[in-house]
Amino acid sequence: MTAAPEQVDVLSVAREQVLEQGVGLSEEQVLEVLQLPDERIPDLLELAHAVRMRWCGPEVEVEGIVSLKTGGCPEDCHFCSQSGQFPSPVRSAWLDIPGLVKAARQTAETGATEFCIVAAVRGPDKRLLSQVRDGIKAIREDGNDIQIACSLGMLTQEQVDELVDMGVHRYNHNLETARSHFPNVVTTHSWEERWETLTMIREAGMEVCCGGIIGMGETLAQRAEFAVQLAALEPDEVPLNFLIPNPGTPYENYPVVEGPDALRAVGAFRLALPRTILRFAGGRELTFGDLGAKQGMLGGVNAIIVGNYLTNLGRPAQQDLDMLTELSMPIKELSKTL
Repeated sequence: MTAAPEQVDVLSVAREQVLEQGVGLSEEQVLEVLQLPDERIPDLLELAHAVRMRWCGPEVEVEGIVSLKTGGCPEDCHFCSQSGQFPSPVRSAWLDIPGLVKAARQTAETGATEFCIVAAVRGPDKRLLSQVRDGIKAIREDGNDIQIACSLGMLTQEQVDELVDMGVHRYNHNLETARSHFPNVVTTHSWEERWETLTMIREAGMEVCCGGIIGMGETLAQRAEFAVQLAALEPDEVPLNFLIPNPGTPYENYPVVEGPDALRAVGAFRLALPRTILRFAGGRELTFGDLGAKQGMLGGVNAIIVGNYLTNLGRPAQQDLDMLTELSMPIKELSKTL
């Protein structure tokens, strides 16, 4: 009788493959990580932190975001309180240029190197692009040299070229979830349409920021699928959000992702994307709390959004900055990013 082959520990494999060689895990391997028992989470986070230090270094990139156009979006992204199709309490509003300049100034004062201008739209029209251009010009005239990113939905090639001309250095457009799960999350546009915008951004020379949300009813296998699909895109940054069950959205009664599952996701995404900026984004306060946030920062995360999110409150920026000081994690200097 032939003995059953001994099962190989996925973390042992990852130590050689990811830590030593810098090669991200496969979809099957990521799924194994996501299925690790709770008692292996400390081992996973220790390895993910070592991978982050080896391939990204100790610095943390700090970013602030502001909504230029809030609410009234025609799309039906089921997680989003800014969709005009759902009875959420968020109403359509625009931020004026002085407000945008003030937000950029306050963001820079936290030590952040990145300021992202966001709009709740399917894609930008001429009015929105004109306001973005005027806003960037006003921010520069204010003496602020912070790097400016944008998140304005799906783009045409002409719009991509216009943003490059404005000096936008990074564009955020999330795939949100695995390709196989996307039709359950959004029906008014396709995963492929998002991918097309991201491809144009990459080819235009802008940095690509692309992530998604954990906890939207996807299976662990779909989380693994999502991680390797992001890896195939080779994004410069992956913001990792955890579902906030916003009132009035189809997901308002979904459960909050539990801490152990969230930590497994953080570690798994780092092992799938060893060289990528992995950013803590929306929902981390709800999912992790203070202790879990520290565990995540020591488990592969190397970037963070400070302050409030688009329609949800975050922690005071100083709390996160104090946490980074406590963890002896230096904030990336602006001069090193220009």
